[in-house]
Amino acid sequence: MKVLVVDDEKLIVKGLKFSLEQDGYQVDCAYDGEEALQMATSGDYDMILLDIMLPKLTGLEVCQQLRETSNVPVIMLTAKGDDMDKILGLDYGADDYITKPFNVLEVKARMKAIFRRLKSEKPQSNEAGDMIVFGDLKLDTANRRVYIEGKEINLTAKEFDVLELLVNNPQKVYSRSDLLDIIWGKEYPGDGRTVDVHVRRLREKIEKSPGDPRYVRTKWGVGYYFEG
Repeated sequence: MKVLVVDDEKLIVKGLKFSLEQDGYQVDCAYDGEEALQMATSGDYDMILLDIMLPKLTGLEVCQQLRETSNVPVIMLTAKGDDMDKILGLDYGADDYITKPFNVLEVKARMKAIFRRLKSEKPQSNEAGDMIVFGDLKLDTANRRVYIEGKEINLTAKEFDVLELLVNNPQKVYSRSDLLDIIWGKEYPGDGRTVDVHVRRLREKIEKSPGDPRYVRTKWGVGYYFEG
């Protein structure tokens, strides 16, 4: 597994690099946002550990620009404990976040959890049964790709997970806590706002009118469902 570690605090980078290499990861390092974006877009990484507060480009800006072309898992590292910073990190396309100071064992545990999920979802084939079509929306569940009017839409791993669950259960309403438990896991420390952020970003990508969605609908006071 190839990992990019991005932080302007060189001691943090050095510690993460050493610990991850002890576990057999191949680790590259970057110390500012511009360098991180260049490396992330030109390299073939399995995971990016990305600090929010970076010179030149912030981690949020790096993540946002990266999400235009890549679905590589991103874990944000933040020294701030404010919930809005954490939610904002997810809003920009991050898959998870860890607040500094952190234990490197927690970092590795979060990474392994994401790798396990991706491995379990890795397709073995791409048969006709793996394609789901509703109007101009098409899901290739085997290869985890989404198309609107034939154009591929880049979703983060969690955005795809939410959409796939809803599409496979049309008209079934899922509460925020249901979605949090199913998609993120019962041990995930986030709350319903995490779900709201991902649904909003998902609508912005697949709906012609995100404010009046055709596919991912809201049952007010209850939760979200897919209008088949």
